[in-house]
Amino acid sequence: MITRQLTSKTLHRIAAQRSKEFKSFHSSRNDHQLFDKVTQPEFLPFQHSMLAYSRNNNHREVLGIFKKQLQCDFIGTIDAVTIAVALKACRGYPRLGRNIHWFSIASGLVSNLSVSNALMSMYCKSGQFDQALAIFEKLKNPDIVSCNTVLSGFENVDDALKFACQMNLTGMAFDAVTYSTILARCADDEEFLFGIQLHSLELKCGLGCELFVGNALITMYCKWGHIVEAERVFDEMPKKDLVSWNAMLSGYAQEGNYGRKAIWACLEMVRQVMKLDHVSLTSIVSVCGHERNVELGRQIHSLAIKTGYAARRDYVNHVSVCNVLISLYSKCEAANDAALVFESMTDRNVISWTTMISIDEENAISLFNEMRSDGVYPNEVTFIALIHAITINNSVEEGRPVHGLCLKSNFLSKLDAANSFITMYAEFKSMEDSEKIFEELKHRGIVSWNALISGYAQNGMGQEALQTFLLAILESLPNEFTIGSVLSAVGATEAISLKHGQRCHSYLIKLGLNDPIVLGALLDMYAKRGSISESLRVFHEMPERSQVAWTAIISAYSRHGDYESVMSLFEEMEKRGARPDSITFLSVLTACGRKGMVDMGRQIFDSMVKNHLIEPSGLHYSCMVDMLGRAGRLKEAEEFVGQIPGGPGFSVLQSLLGACTIYGNVEMGKRAADALMELKPEQSGSYVLISNLYAERGDWEKVAKIRRGMRDRGVRKEVGFSWVDVGEANGSLSLHGFSSDDKSHPKTEEIYMMAGYVGSEMKILQRERERSGEERVCNL
Repeated sequence: MITRQLTSKTLHRIAAQRSKEFKSFHSSRNDHQLFDKVTQPEFLPFQHSMLAYSRNNNHREVLGIFKKQLQCDFIGTIDAVTIAVALKACRGYPRLGRNIHWFSIASGLVSNLSVSNALMSMYCKSGQFDQALAIFEKLKNPDIVSCNTVLSGFENVDDALKFACQMNLTGMAFDAVTYSTILARCADDEEFLFGIQLHSLELKCGLGCELFVGNALITMYCKWGHIVEAERVFDEMPKKDLVSWNAMLSGYAQEGNYGRKAIWACLEMVRQVMKLDHVSLTSIVSVCGHERNVELGRQIHSLAIKTGYAARRDYVNHVSVCNVLISLYSKCEAANDAALVFESMTDRNVISWTTMISIDEENAISLFNEMRSDGVYPNEVTFIALIHAITINNSVEEGRPVHGLCLKSNFLSKLDAANSFITMYAEFKSMEDSEKIFEELKHRGIVSWNALISGYAQNGMGQEALQTFLLAILESLPNEFTIGSVLSAVGATEAISLKHGQRCHSYLIKLGLNDPIVLGALLDMYAKRGSISESLRVFHEMPERSQVAWTAIISAYSRHGDYESVMSLFEEMEKRGARPDSITFLSVLTACGRKGMVDMGRQIFDSMVKNHLIEPSGLHYSCMVDMLGRAGRLKEAEEFVGQIPGGPGFSVLQSLLGACTIYGNVEMGKRAADALMELKPEQSGSYVLISNLYAERGDWEKVAKIRRGMRDRGVRKEVGFSWVDVGEANGSLSLHGFSSDDKSHPKTEEIYMMAGYVGSEMKILQRERERSGEERVCNL
């Protein structure tokens, strides 16, 4: 190795010899032989060769020539230029660089400014900035190269900017390298105002049109989202290179709202016969993905294949270009094209695999295993995508091994991964596991609290969701997702007092949250809890009425049986351009059924299918059957049931059986009941309905037979509960639930006494009304 052969001792010996020869040269004016030896042509190719190799970055060859030069009988050809070139080649050999430094000191060449500058550059690039700074401080007359070298070596941005200010104070005129170096620092840190001031100074000095400075300014402005200023600099540049165009393309792509300008810039580059590189292609493909412009994306893909940057088996393609192409096709719902790009890649990194795992959720586990077999180590985003895929596919068996792998690889300490697991176990209805992960978190952000609250809400654990919310607001500031989740829990849990929902409403106002999702959840909460007036007030106070808000208020009136208000709101919704969804139509059909508006209900059902292209669910079919059944059109209802694609579901058959019970159609009711018991033999509702149907006909023998069947199968009739707000005397979150003939309350006697008293008062009032009505009739 060169570094082993050029030892410190050897260099000191050579330096001493060189110093001696130069002294002899200067002391002997008539020593023409020595002068001729120094200027002999045979020594000049050394320096020329070193310069040639240095320009091509062939550092080993440069050092090899330098070694030969040291081994010659006469080393007078080693001058400042030779030392500077050799030091530049020492980028990968810091030990050799220090030896050459010693040689330059011993030979006296260190006093040459170009040698000092080369030494400082070598130390900066080797990560030894203190050595470079020590050399700089010893310089008597540093030039702009010296200052620029030190400026580029500062790790701390503040120190670099202070040094630049000191340069300016000492009267050092900045050049293009100075401006470019400082502007790059302003682009990487929060020093944008300093960059603007530097731009003003640069304009004052007349360097505004310099290529490197212009590129640095464009990059800085794009970094901080000032696209207009970047465009102004770009337009004022008389000469632009590929870096200039790429800087503007990257800026357009980062902002996301400049798709057309980015496409124009790309087309202009092609018109100017400018060869697009991986930076250009990555930026424009990213813009195509944001704009969902798959056609232009395909054309750019073809250009990338032609230039060898995209997926093509006989080329070593560029990974970042292929990754952004996969993302483009994913956003444009062209999963097959994304898979083709992925399969054609000769090299795949963690981003490639993670993107494919997030796209192909059905095969996420197998892709993850292939990724590990390929030697690619997953990162946090990979695990989050994998957990999401497992959650969507309800793959409980795969979820736990991935959890174990995360624990083993220490990724569970990452907050986002832990939050994903909380959500996953909540989807699997395993809240105990969600709670365990949550309790083990060292730092709980609001996202973690939201995941747990949402998990409780979707698993019907409303009281736990409310309790968790009350704890969350003690540690973190809630956001719209926190409030939305707890409002949904309060709305869905009848056992929780409405007062807690009202408190959440007050808290929402205090925080100033006007998010449409939160207001929609608030509206829905009041509607479900029977406070239609509060729902309407929230609806009218909403700054923007989204499709969710319209659906919520229509559902609220439908739940209260107000057909006229439902139809009026539905018509207004369509006039305002809000598109109804399947839930909106379900509410309207329910209102039609309760009002007996069968023909109108049929029209709305047909409009949903034909005009809005919404595929009916089991609940929609159940609404139609219930509507026909309530109107006594049982034959039409049964025919409608027979036309349902895939056969009727449980709710449809239950609606038909309910209608048969109302109108006493035993034969049809028996057919519906048999089908229901076959679908869900454990459900008590079917037995109760058919039993009531036989009881209405007086067929007590069959009633007894059905009840015996229930006992034999272990089916129990569900007890109906009601709730009453008792003022939270004991600080309980829930209302008091009670059923028929319930005597569990400690004040049962007082309650029954008061109920008897209220009943007697009602009977007296009823008699008085009847008597007054009879008197009016007699007077007439």
